[in-house]
Amino acid sequence: MADLRVLSIFGTRPEAIKMAPVVKTLEKAAGIESRVCVTAQHREMLDQVLDLFKIKPDIDLNLMRPNQSLAQLTAQILENIDPVLADEHPDWVLIQGDTTTVMAASLAAFYRGIKVGHVEAGLRTYDKLQPFPEEINRRIASVTADLHFAPTQLSRENLLNEGVSDDHILVTGNPAIDALQQIVKLPAPTQVDAWLKEWGIKQHKRRLVLITAHRRENFGEPIESICNAIKTLAQQYGNALHLVYPVHLNPNIQDPVKRLLGEVPGVTLLPPQEYISLVHLMKAATLILTDSGGIQEEATGLGKPTLVLRDKTERPEGVTAGVLKLVGTDSETIIRETRRLLDDQKAYDAMAHAENPFGDGRAASRIVKGLLDYAA
Repeated sequence: MADLRVLSIFGTRPEAIKMAPVVKTLEKAAGIESRVCVTAQHREMLDQVLDLFKIKPDIDLNLMRPNQSLAQLTAQILENIDPVLADEHPDWVLIQGDTTTVMAASLAAFYRGIKVGHVEAGLRTYDKLQPFPEEINRRIASVTADLHFAPTQLSRENLLNEGVSDDHILVTGNPAIDALQQIVKLPAPTQVDAWLKEWGIKQHKRRLVLITAHRRENFGEPIESICNAIKTLAQQYGNALHLVYPVHLNPNIQDPVKRLLGEVPGVTLLPPQEYISLVHLMKAATLILTDSGGIQEEATGLGKPTLVLRDKTERPEGVTAGVLKLVGTDSETIIRETRRLLDDQKAYDAMAHAENPFGDGRAASRIVKGLLDYAA
């Protein structure tokens, strides 16, 4: 019997982080011929992860263009993926999550009659604008998918409620936790150690609050409101607190963040960080403020209280576990909830635990076994 041909397709840093354990497991699996195609939807940030996990793509489409619209990106991916599928003849296309790459690649595979395996399937807010465009991207991927690798039981229930057959769903945990458990064991980069000393975190003179905010639905007034909350917190806590914000490269984030926070004492703006650096900054943080999906999982895995700068989350398991709290983007709410956790030890301790509903670090092996079992 010929080996199962599996083509993993991804394009952004979050996809690469979560697919890296799967790709490495596929490489070692008997009975599988593994190939990797990257769209490079996010070029620089993707390359950092490929280097970290020592993944060399077989096909690199290099589709990142300055200021391209979602429609232009979608068209680019569809046009460039189709000849790859024609040349590679995979038995399976494996995709992860909810990016434009995921949506377009799943559609292209469907057009070619190629089976689709969807990693991190079944996440839902049931609001097509939150997050935008991810909620629609992952729903389209679910319609095309033949195997749904759901990270949690709740994700499985979402799929069942949408009419997906139970024998096409496998609850695996999220490979984000596989990746996190590998990277957190590595020594912190020298630069991160130097920063923590410079900011007084290592000496316990200050507490660290880590911020990430970059989602499209937070462009404009919401990101300005987030920045105003950060500025106020820096002024209120002075030398007792240091707020660190790795700023996304998108000018819709760069411009307001630098304008509002660039000269604020107690606030450090960093360029986007490599994954290993970000993990160690999370590990050192007292508290995390984020609108990221992946960081919600990683912060939960590290037991770090996290205020989610969104009105809705597709990861309610973290809220139920008590590590995440939705606070939206209103300045006063962000300030109030941050102060509550910084000033009330009992409230902080109630959120600071490492009970993790998102996985046990063995998702990749379950995904690969699922592919082989389905083929058999």
